Amino acid sequence: MTQYVGLDVSLKETKLHVLDEAGNRVWRGGCATDPAAIAAAVRRYAPTAVRIGLETGPLTTWLWTALTAEGLPMVCLDARHAKKALDMKVNKTDANDAEGLAHLGSRAAAPCWQRRCLAPAVSY
Repeated sequence: MTQYVGLDVSLKETKLHVLDEAGNRVWRGGCATDPAAIAAAVRRYAPTAVRIGLETGPLTTWLWTALTAEGLPMVCLDARHAKKALDMKVNKTDANDAEGLAHLGSRAAAPCWQRRCLAPAVSY
């Protein structure tokens, strides 16, 4: 079964939303904003995830790099573009944003909503 995950990231907590291929909710919850905690939650609740949507933001480079290194199929979505789609929701919460990002990352979404962007490279 194909699954899609949306991550709504804040400094302390990340909200996760898992959808199946039909767009139905499989799981909704949260975990600490830490790559290991996010990877563990995704592996537990979405073992067959094909896309994990993440908005651009201050923590994107760190999370993108760490989660991609864990072998997770990350999709980086432009925050300004995603915001316009997410603002259409009547009840705007972090959990609903995670759901919206999962829908945007799914192939069920219209191609015009799948504006992906590249996460910046990490240089030390």
